[in-house]
Amino acid sequence: MNFILMLKAAILGVVEGLTEFLPISSTGHLIVAQSFLGLKGEFWDSFEVAIQFGAIIAVMWEFRERITGVVGGVLRREREAIQFVLNIVIATLPVLVLAAVFGKHIKAVLFNPIAVALAFIVGGVIIYWAERRQVHHQARVVQLEDLSSMDALKVGLAQTLAVLFPGTSRSGATIIGGMFFGLSRQVATYFSFFLAMPVLFIACVKGLWDMRHMSKAFVHNGVAMNLTGSDMVVLFSLGFVFALVSAFVCVRWLLRFVSNHNFIGFAWYRIVFGVLILLTYAMGWMTW
Repeated sequence: MNFILMLKAAILGVVEGLTEFLPISSTGHLIVAQSFLGLKGEFWDSFEVAIQFGAIIAVMWEFRERITGVVGGVLRREREAIQFVLNIVIATLPVLVLAAVFGKHIKAVLFNPIAVALAFIVGGVIIYWAERRQVHHQARVVQLEDLSSMDALKVGLAQTLAVLFPGTSRSGATIIGGMFFGLSRQVATYFSFFLAMPVLFIACVKGLWDMRHMSKAFVHNGVAMNLTGSDMVVLFSLGFVFALVSAFVCVRWLLRFVSNHNFIGFAWYRIVFGVLILLTYAMGWMTW
């Protein structure tokens, strides 16, 4: 097994874990990172999706008490728990339908660093505007239990932007969309965490399934290479572990951060990063 490939798989795992739940787009960062690291091919595209299992386990562990409470509540037929699960289903369906219908076409056209850079910039401007707007508008929903089915549907529709425009950020779309529709920043963030579980799980299962049928050949820094089955297991395991650990750290940090900070810093980060990508391309420093 090539040590450099193992290192790059670990790097992609860290990128996934650190960016999955922040409003800066994990998909966008992985597309840019894959291009920067010189990795091309179907394997790496599905690898980036499959290692999200690490992020899923991290967030489920962090919210394990809430999850077991909801499951127990549903079994006891408690209205509040049933409504919460219904909200998750309602918010998840739009993105699944859109991904099933347009996913391949969007991936073929917009999964490139330049399109992602533009989405970074536009998304950053929207986050900045939404945060400034939040100062003058009092949140209508300040408890997760007060979330209605219509609120969930609106957040779910906002989530579809992440499918339509890679680089938008699934978490960013749900959090900022939720704030725009009247949710407090904390409620929107917590709901975004729970929405991530079914969406990422389904995406991971599909990614793993695709890995079974794809070519094991890929390009690494312009050189054609071929993976064995054991190579794929090693690379996936590395990406999974590093995504798990970094996501766990990030989730813990974000839960503390959102209690008394806004997302304007992330808005500026997105704008600056997007401009840098476009600048390096325009100056010929990177081909992307």
